[in-house]
Amino acid sequence: MSNRAKFILGIIVILFAAAMIWFGMKNKKNSILYETESPFKTTIIKKTVATGKITPQEEIEIKPQITGIIDKILLREGAKVNKGDLIATVRVVPNEQSLISAKGRVDNVTLRVNNAKVSYNRNKQLFERGVIAKSAYETVELTYNQAKQDLKNAQNDYQIIKKGFSGSGASANTNIIAQMSGTILEIPVKEGDQVIQSNNFNAGTTIASIADMSKMIFEGKVDESEVSKLIEGSVIEISIGAIEEVKFPAKLNFIAPKGTEEGGAVQFKIKADVILDDNYFIRAGYSANADIVLEKKDSILSIKEALLKFDRKTEEPYVEVKIGDGKFEKRTLKLGTSDGVNVEILEGVNEEDEIKIWNKASKSDDKREE
Repeated sequence: MSNRAKFILGIIVILFAAAMIWFGMKNKKNSILYETESPFKTTIIKKTVATGKITPQEEIEIKPQITGIIDKILLREGAKVNKGDLIATVRVVPNEQSLISAKGRVDNVTLRVNNAKVSYNRNKQLFERGVIAKSAYETVELTYNQAKQDLKNAQNDYQIIKKGFSGSGASANTNIIAQMSGTILEIPVKEGDQVIQSNNFNAGTTIASIADMSKMIFEGKVDESEVSKLIEGSVIEISIGAIEEVKFPAKLNFIAPKGTEEGGAVQFKIKADVILDDNYFIRAGYSANADIVLEKKDSILSIKEALLKFDRKTEEPYVEVKIGDGKFEKRTLKLGTSDGVNVEILEGVNEEDEIKIWNKASKSDDKREE
């Protein structure tokens, strides 16, 4: 046999071996065995999480009735108080101009009183002698009594400007007392700070805030896509960041009728009464999350979401169902409620079907779709 014939024969052998290897690999790829899984019945609970914080249901701010300087602070933040307990005292620093003006009014009215008294005594004697009529005497008497009342009013005004209270008001205006029973959350002032009373142009200085810590609520926000599924009175679970692995039941009692836009999405405020556990002390302002059940379905036909594929053109969900050894057919599905792991099947498969479990080797199937 010539060298040329041997060369040609060698090439034929190599090509034959390559062909055999190619057919072998193709048959191996086509003989890949896929595991399957059947639909099953389960309970699907669809939840949403609302972020928010824990706040007291009843909280008030104590403001002074006069402008002045904090003289003494008698209690600390965190102290428990009863309604009427003294928290702090305010010392009045009178405005010199107002004080001088008030003193001037007192002096002026005193002169009027003295003059009216002289006139009253003179006319009284004349009336007793029958010289003047009773109506004239009563007019003089009225003027005298009015002057005495004006003097009393002017003296009270002077005392209020000077001390912050008059004789009849004792020291009520300078004493800062608790308006409800509870816990002092905050005293944002210190001794020596100037405080301003509430008026039409100023909210006034907050001297203390008090809350009833036995009644706490959760305040949070939910997205507009989920707010329509909420029901007032339903029970939710509250997770507090500062207290791990403990969930507190709460009752949803408020859903805002109007939303606010935040970051391009409309959010609605919700509130829920938290049922406290005596083993844990809940502080105002704790960050918290609320687990809210939006939908619950019992014993429904479901599959794992990992079994789903979506058609590249129609975007419809589908699975591949086994119809024979190594053979599968495509089934378009109609889906229902999902909890992120399992999804409800409304149409497309039944409990007896065997659904392909997708794996890395199934990329060839995706290419066939294209």
